[in-house]
Amino acid sequence: MRPTVIESAGVRLRPFREDDLADTAAACADPLTQRFISGMPSPYTEADARWWITEGAPAAWAAGGSAYAVADLTTDRLLGGTGLSQVVPCRGQAEIGYWVAPWARGRGVATAATRALADHAFSTGISRLELLTHQENAASQRVALAAGFRHEGVRRAANPTLGGGRHDLIAWVRLADDPPGPVTRILPDLPGGRLTDGVVALRRLGPDDVDPMYRLHTMPEVVANRVPPVLPDRAAIERRCRLAESHWLVGTSADLAIVDAATGEMAGGCALVYDEPATGQAMIGYSLLPAWRGRGLATRVVGLLAGWAVGAVGLDRLWAGTRSDNVASQRVLEKVGFRREGLMRGRLPGPDGSRLDSVLFGLLARDVDPLPAPDAAG
Repeated sequence: MRPTVIESAGVRLRPFREDDLADTAAACADPLTQRFISGMPSPYTEADARWWITEGAPAAWAAGGSAYAVADLTTDRLLGGTGLSQVVPCRGQAEIGYWVAPWARGRGVATAATRALADHAFSTGISRLELLTHQENAASQRVALAAGFRHEGVRRAANPTLGGGRHDLIAWVRLADDPPGPVTRILPDLPGGRLTDGVVALRRLGPDDVDPMYRLHTMPEVVANRVPPVLPDRAAIERRCRLAESHWLVGTSADLAIVDAATGEMAGGCALVYDEPATGQAMIGYSLLPAWRGRGLATRVVGLLAGWAVGAVGLDRLWAGTRSDNVASQRVLEKVGFRREGLMRGRLPGPDGSRLDSVLFGLLARDVDPLPAPDAAG
């Protein structure tokens, strides 16, 4: 590719210039940029910005890739950077990447730049573009979806972590004949950010929920119903909370915090695990902290989750399994409309190598009223 200027959707892609030095240094020294682009020098100085503008970016062009400054159409001020790397001409393949300056975030700059560069790359003969994101970088994953990239898988330990170690990357791909986006998501966002009936509310699980989630999942009665029934360590709960949004965006599960609708105090957790997209079926699970049990909240929670699942998500069937001795959970499911379908002998791993029976419950879309959207109380 040759250096050129691309203008589209409110952004200008142009070569970097000397007068971008201060903005490049400030943007690349930003903690969020540093966190998710581990290959950048740290700390990032104006000397590093000068090297990039005078040597690094030109080298990218010389190697067959590209390195664009993303600039405002009106002022031409630097808003970020984007480019192509890992170009494999015989495969018609390249990797696309980007960063956005702190003063330009939340304006759709990354999506506009990614779409513009992808369209240009396809016009020059590229057939396949890969976009790799850190698993915790949900904002970047939303950009990928908005720009027409589809989830393809996880590259394990594919990138070094700043400070040591390695981390996974999520692979998103767009082909030349794919629509420009946005990609329709399997699991949409909650209307207004939460589901509520005025008494209880469900919102997406997040990094701030580690403490109550750790308390919940280390309680003996909750551990006994885990699969397998093993006490989790805090690191596992932290990872679950950090990656909840990513799993939601990818479409594998919707992990939710159960909270008091009035105060926001956390009461427990629930999840919709989309285990069979091909058959339109998903599993649900739920648990409450002790102080919130015995109030009928679990029934409210399952009702809300089921209504959203068959309404907004469009599922045809929900299922849940309980240990045969978990009568309280079975009553909750039956109150919502789930029907007992059978006993699966020895389905669950038990303590000390034993196997436990599981009672299977099912709910069809026609058995429940879909939750109206948007949620007026959200």
